[in-house]
Amino acid sequence: MRIAVPRETWPGELRAALVPSSVKKLVGLGFDVMVETGLGAASGFPDRDYEAAGADVVKDIASALVSSEVVLRVRRPAEADLEFLAEDTLHISFLDPFNEKPLIGKLAARGVTAVSMEMIPRTTRAQKMDALSSQASLAGYVTVVLAASHTPKVFPMMMTPAGTIAPARVFVIGAGVAGLQAVATAKRLGARVEAFDTRPAVAEQVQSLGARFVEIDIGEIGQTEQGYARELTAEQIEMQRQGMKRVIGYSDVVITTAQVFGRPAPRIVTRDMVEAMRPGSVVVDMAVESGGNVEGSVLDEVVDIDGVKLVGLGNLPSEVAQNASEMYSSNVTHFIDEFYDAENGRFDLDPADEIVAGCVLTRGGEVVSETARAA
Repeated sequence: MRIAVPRETWPGELRAALVPSSVKKLVGLGFDVMVETGLGAASGFPDRDYEAAGADVVKDIASALVSSEVVLRVRRPAEADLEFLAEDTLHISFLDPFNEKPLIGKLAARGVTAVSMEMIPRTTRAQKMDALSSQASLAGYVTVVLAASHTPKVFPMMMTPAGTIAPARVFVIGAGVAGLQAVATAKRLGARVEAFDTRPAVAEQVQSLGARFVEIDIGEIGQTEQGYARELTAEQIEMQRQGMKRVIGYSDVVITTAQVFGRPAPRIVTRDMVEAMRPGSVVVDMAVESGGNVEGSVLDEVVDIDGVKLVGLGNLPSEVAQNASEMYSSNVTHFIDEFYDAENGRFDLDPADEIVAGCVLTRGGEVVSETARAA
């Protein structure tokens, strides 16, 4: 069975869907792997490493796509590439089904079995395949590095002959995978860290990292079966806003990570909150690609508001493309290993399997995912 891996064409995307170490594992499972020339160049994996791992490095990726049973990508395919996907091709990538309904329909029309890596359920069994979490963890790290590069202050407390430098105060909003990694990274750099999340249940995780959990009473909230925070009511958002405003006002760095899966990001930090911060402060809006948590943040720009920098860089995992590629590649390889029946040379994607039911969007010419149909 053949696997084709094209180079990413999404603007600014530096990740590769497969790295050489994963190629070696897949070849060991009996796959023939074809990768496009330059697949890993931007993330530090030269063609010679792919060849050494057993892949065929090809310039004509269109021919490779046509002749392959499996196609791996990071981002969704361009519509022009769909013509190269044969019927029953297994296509695995991030597909953004909530915002790409026409694309999902076209994949179904071509008879492609489309797997959306965003839709891997957050269960113990699926953890090794959970690309959304692996990439979010790296994004959380990157937010802190970005903040450190833009703030005029050092993060740790320093005892110097000229006096003591107080540690930077970092406030992380949202304590999911990305937020917890941001908390951990800021603590490693020596900052004084506080964090808030609408789910009181995560307070212990925040505290275990050495940060203070900010308690704001907004009533009942809870989380979804997938572990995401439930959407707040307008009244809860206002209660939360007032509680956070005080903390934001004395923070040197604010990092927002709040996202509602499949919906626009909630607006949490308003213009008046930003204006209440001291000049030199930094706000990193991790949710800028899905609408932004911060009023005034702009995708892929740094906006200055009265001396406060709003950093709105998108595609954060791509900033650490080598590790992001390694983690994504591992997630995809684990998925293949889990469902590939090597003895019979086919994939066993049982619709009754909870992982399959969650992430397989199209099959047999139809959109089979209830989530994708409802998007």
